[in-house]
Amino acid sequence: MTYCVGMLLDEGFVMAADTRTNAGVDNVGKFKKLHTWSKPGDRVFVLLTAGNLAVTQAVVSMLSEGMVDRKKSKKSPDSLFTARTMFQAARIVGQAIREVKRVDGESLSAGSDAFAASFIFAGQIGKEPPRLFQVYSAGNFIEATPDTPFFQIGEHKYGKPILDRVARNEMKLGDAAKMVLLSFDSTLRSNLSVGLPIDMLTYETNTLKIEHTKRIGLDDPYFKMLSSEWSKALRTAFMNIEAFDI
Repeated sequence: MTYCVGMLLDEGFVMAADTRTNAGVDNVGKFKKLHTWSKPGDRVFVLLTAGNLAVTQAVVSMLSEGMVDRKKSKKSPDSLFTARTMFQAARIVGQAIREVKRVDGESLSAGSDAFAASFIFAGQIGKEPPRLFQVYSAGNFIEATPDTPFFQIGEHKYGKPILDRVARNEMKLGDAAKMVLLSFDSTLRSNLSVGLPIDMLTYETNTLKIEHTKRIGLDDPYFKMLSSEWSKALRTAFMNIEAFDI
């Protein structure tokens, strides 16, 4: 399983994903689930993936190869590098999912596997503001709004409470990144199917290039401090609340 979070801010966006895959207690591996494409000065795209690894890898490969094919021939299908808006780019992601389902869906359904995959897609094209989408296995999608500025996929229930209470689109990038890592800390403590390292990307509006990415492992000093201080703060807050009168 996995856990991914994407949050849209006035200042840009934060994207993060764990790297654990779990096909049984004796078959645990690590795979990157945060993928990027960019044309500096023109456009930036980030995709988070969760679900059947074969499906999500096929979708990522199809998106990457579509860009290469487009360079070779103008008759090739539209790619992320030809999309004029983020809405069009999200449609292209959805088309890639449907194409993979057309090829592999029947075989998966005939076996014990399901065509289970979900995606969080963010980016910016030119002067259009950054946008954030959650894309489903059917290829359709919804877009983040100021009322709901974040999306989660995978094992989301343990990390959702802090996002519900704290997430605001006017937050600073650094504060949003801190909040997202606290969401991961809660998930890691409660679910063994999510594991370090965490891949995180922060993007600042209108920079139109990928500059700030980090892989956060077990020995990361900031994440260790964050986890420890959050535990202390929760215990202190709990003790400061008046006990229930029995």
